[in-house]
Order: sequence, then structure tokens, then C-alpha cells
Amino acid sequence: MMFHVGTAGWFLTLACLGGVVVLLLRAALHDIATRQVSDQLVLGVAGLDFLLACLNGHPWRGLLSGLCLFALGVACWSRGWMGGGDAKLLGAVGLALRPDQMPVLVMDIALAGGVLALAYLLGRASLPSHYGGTAPRNGIGRVLRIERWRLRRGCSLPYVCAITGGSLIVLL
Repeated sequence: MMFHVGTAGWFLTLACLGGVVVLLLRAALHDIATRQVSDQLVLGVAGLDFLLACLNGHPWRGLLSGLCLFALGVACWSRGWMGGGDAKLLGAVGLALRPDQMPVLVMDIALAGGVLALAYLLGRASLPSHYGGTAPRNGIGRVLRIERWRLRRGCSLPYVCAITGGSLIVLL
């Protein structure tokens, strides 16, 4: 993404980008753990992304991109292809983009989703039939145990991970 801002705006742009990266990574981790997307994280991403659009001189184009991507997300949600939180996050990410960047974002998210699905398919194939030992008490071990349980039952993927991966490629 090209930025056309002055020296003072450059620092603010980097701070916004850093904030978006942190919030997207946090949203992805939260989605892995709970299969939910926090509205506060979505609002944070939306605010920072709209500020980025303003800093880059295209707030109206950012709003148009965000609305189009949100509409795409709602269409996917209505068909059961993604969750409602995923649709909201997709729209929030679009606020930083120009309309000509939307196809690249959608393609990058789809590719990241394919990698995520492949990783889950490979993980499902390599799971042992039973969980040995005592149940882990720490956060990471507990999340891994829950993911194993979800894999065995064919539950949904944490698609915020794909949205995060594709978004980071386009934004950075």
C-alpha cells in the first residue's frame, strides 16, 4: 500500500498500522480459542483502518471498500460459509483500502483460507484416536486439546486467521 503523507503523518500511519496488526493477531488468537470475534476488536480495527484511509487521502473510497466487503461477508454469512463476526471484520479491514485493492484482498484471504483448511485437514489425518495423559492445565495446551476435539468432529475453521493473513499481506 502506498502512503502519501508528510513526516508527521508518517509516524501516525505506522502507529495505526501497528495497532491494526496487533488487533488482527489478537482477533485471530481469540477466534482459535473461542470461534468468536470480539466486537471491540472489530471496532478497533475499523477505527484504525478508517484513520489510515483518511491519512492516505481516500476516506470515501475506504468507506466504499468497507461497505462492499461487508456486503460480500454478509452474503457469505447468509450461505453459512463464514460467521457473522468474520463478515464484520472483513468490512472493517476494507476501510483502509481503495476499491482497486479489494480483489487482491479477497484473493489473499481465499489463499490464506486454503492454507488454513489444508493445515486442518492434515491435522485431522494425523490425530491419534485418543488423547493420552492428563489434560493440560495451561492455556495453550487447553486450546490444543479443544482444537483436537473440534477437528475430530469436523467443526468450523477459525476463518479470522485467513482474514488476518490476507489482510496483513495487503496492508503491509
